[in-house]
Amino acid sequence: MWHLVVLPIILPMLTALLIILPPIHRRATHRRWLSMVSAVIQFVITIALLLQVQQLGILHYAVGNWQAPFGIVLVADTLSVTMVCLTSFLAAGAIIYGSAGEDEKGSFFHPLFQFLVMGINGAFLTGDLFNMFVFFEVLLIASYALLVHAGGKNKTKAALHYVIINLTGSAVFLIALAVLYGTLGTLNMADMIAKVANVAPEDLMLVKTGGLLLMIVFALKAAILPLQFWLPAAYSSASPSVAALFAVMTKIGVYGLLRVYSTIFGEHAGPLAGIASAWLWPVGLATIVIGAVGVVSSQDFRRVVAHLVLISVGTLVALVAVQTPASASAVVFYSVHSTLVCAALFLIADLVANQRGKVGDRLVPGRRIAQPALLGTLFLIAALSVTGIPPFSGFIGKLMILQAVEQPSQKLMLWGVALSCTLLVIIGLSRAGSMLFWRVSGSDSDGEHAKPLQVVAVTWLLLSSVLLVVFAGPLTQLSKNAASQLYDLNSLTERVLGSPVSNSLTEAPLKNIKGDD
Repeated sequence: MWHLVVLPIILPMLTALLIILPPIHRRATHRRWLSMVSAVIQFVITIALLLQVQQLGILHYAVGNWQAPFGIVLVADTLSVTMVCLTSFLAAGAIIYGSAGEDEKGSFFHPLFQFLVMGINGAFLTGDLFNMFVFFEVLLIASYALLVHAGGKNKTKAALHYVIINLTGSAVFLIALAVLYGTLGTLNMADMIAKVANVAPEDLMLVKTGGLLLMIVFALKAAILPLQFWLPAAYSSASPSVAALFAVMTKIGVYGLLRVYSTIFGEHAGPLAGIASAWLWPVGLATIVIGAVGVVSSQDFRRVVAHLVLISVGTLVALVAVQTPASASAVVFYSVHSTLVCAALFLIADLVANQRGKVGDRLVPGRRIAQPALLGTLFLIAALSVTGIPPFSGFIGKLMILQAVEQPSQKLMLWGVALSCTLLVIIGLSRAGSMLFWRVSGSDSDGEHAKPLQVVAVTWLLLSSVLLVVFAGPLTQLSKNAASQLYDLNSLTERVLGSPVSNSLTEAPLKNIKGDD
């Protein structure tokens, strides 16, 4: 059963290789079915892994039995496995949608998709910063090719910016790792936790520099201000199923920030504790504002959704800056909610665009939509959920966010920004909905009706909003467990290195979350 930890990485890789090889590669039907079946199996495996982590606590897997800090180690705790479950659930929906015909508009759609899932799962599960870099490169190479899937001028232009930005980020990532390895002598995260509190005074500035360079890298991946400019163009120009899966890629940056600055540079880190909080708090709030302005000013619906992704990222980064178990718990729940709802909106935007003729998803009067009841209902559910209107999951997520901040000054700022920007989002989505469904000009639509697989995929993603409400109790407890394990540094280092961190400061956050319970 210990091999369950590595299966979310191995299975998509094997699936990709099988799809490339004959005889499966020769028939589109075979490629689709293998990819969809594999995605569902991956989701089942990640659920089994999550149950195992809840039963046994943190799991670690030393590849080739080479133990930490020298070997390649995967660490499965509630936080990392929850994010892998989210990726698997999202990937299943995106692959089903892509299998309705989008996959045949370019080459190697399914293998690239599986390699992208492999990279994302690896980035969440790795217990080593260098291997996180490796998995980042795997997912980025696949995403470069997927971004230009089906071709087009806009996609090529957006992909060029995306590639240049991420290559620059990769270079900065390598420099940061070199600085940290040169001063700490390790890149294993559990080992770094044990060593960072005892850094020699003459090395403090170097370690801080390495830590802040890492912050820049994760900020670039998460697309927070002022490094957010690439996201609206890249996500709005990508194919719909690709854009849907990209919704989780910004969360990898948020996950990196949460993992590194709540553990390695957490409260136990002495002079290096909280080195990123002063930066992340204002840029997180500013990113929310930029996203909200983008929602009300965008001229097409895909860009509206892309700016909704920015708002969710800004909210999550502001919570990461707070660095409490309650804020980490809110990060976990809100990440799941916002990722799946934004992914569903990317798919709905494509369905709407296909039925409005030449105007597509531009927010101008267009042809009447051929399936207004179906698409209007899907749009309404997604819009109510993303804005946080009860009884949908966004309401629970925003409630957890508002309750996660305790300091009066922080509470005033976060409440003010979050609630005022929510009002702007309601205005922006109301404008988009009225333009897409009510402002009609020209003849009736002769556009393509939504295919059954496409409707199934959107329903699959929107179902998550209902499930997050129905099972709100167990799922909020799961998010608290994830936060508790994140701050339980003794259990992590004991499991990975065989000895706990000898520092009583690690107990403080645990007391806080036990008090919350």
